[in-house]
Amino acid sequence: MTHRYVRLLRLDKPIGILLLLWPTLWGLWFAAKGLPSVHILLIFAAGVVLMRSAGCAVNDFADREFDAHVERTRMRPLATGEVSRHEALLLAAGLSLLAFLMILPLNRLVILLSVPALFLAASYPFTKRFFSIPQAYLGVAFGFGIPMAYAAVQGGVPMDAWLLLLANLFWSVAYDTEYAMVDRQDDLKIGIKTSAITFGKYEIAAIAACYAATLALLTYVGLRVGLGPVFYLGLFVAGGIALYHLWLIRRRERTACFKAFLHNHWFGLAVFAGIAMNYLLSP
Repeated sequence: MTHRYVRLLRLDKPIGILLLLWPTLWGLWFAAKGLPSVHILLIFAAGVVLMRSAGCAVNDFADREFDAHVERTRMRPLATGEVSRHEALLLAAGLSLLAFLMILPLNRLVILLSVPALFLAASYPFTKRFFSIPQAYLGVAFGFGIPMAYAAVQGGVPMDAWLLLLANLFWSVAYDTEYAMVDRQDDLKIGIKTSAITFGKYEIAAIAACYAATLALLTYVGLRVGLGPVFYLGLFVAGGIALYHLWLIRRRERTACFKAFLHNHWFGLAVFAGIAMNYLLSP
C-alpha cells in the first residue's frame, strides 16, 4: 500500500501538480519571451511540487471532520486516523519552509510576493465554509506563481501578469466546478459551499462561460505582446478540449465529471505548447 505521507501529499495523484505547473510555466515563458533561465525554471518547478504538497496537507487538516462523510475522500489518511493532525501541520510547515528557502537566491520582490502566496495556499481550504465560489479563491492561489515568475524574470509585475492570473482564475473555476460536481450530493449533506452548488442547474453554462473567459483573456494577452499564429493555434486546441469537457459533463454523471476534471491537464498543456512553440519558431 502507498505510504500514508505520499497519499496525504497526493504525490500519487499528480493532477494537482500539473494544474499548478501549467499557469506557472505560462508566466515564466511570457515573462522571459520563451527563454527562462534554467535555475529559475528549476526553482519554480520544485516550488510547485512543494507548495501543492503542503496545500494538500493543510486541506486535509481543514477538512478532517468532513472527509469521512464524502465517498471520494473517506479513505484519506487524516480521515482514517493514519496520520495525525500534528503530523499534517508539521509536514505542511516543513515543505513551505523548504519552498521559501529555495526562492532566497531570487530578488526581493519574489520574496515579498511569497508572503501572500503562502497565505493564499494556507487559507484556501477554509474558504469552503463561507465563500459561495471558493474555486475563484483557488484560482488566485494556483495562479500566484504567475506574478512571482514575472518578478523573478523582469523584476516587476506588469499588467500582463495580472491578466494571466485572471485567466487562470476563470480556468480554475471551470475545472474545479467539474470536480465539485462529483461531490455535490455529499457536500450538500455536510454543508460545504462549492461553485457546483452555487451555480445549481446553470453549472454547465457557468463552466462554459469560464472557459470562454479564460481563452478570451489569453487571446488578449497574446495580442498585447504580439504573439503569432502558433500561439492562437494552441488556444484553438485548448478550446476544442474545453468543448470535449462540456460534452463529457452534459449528463452530470460523477465519473464523467471527474474524467473532465482530470483532462484539464491537456488544456493547460495546449496553452503552454502554443506559447512555447510561438517563441521557439519566432525569428
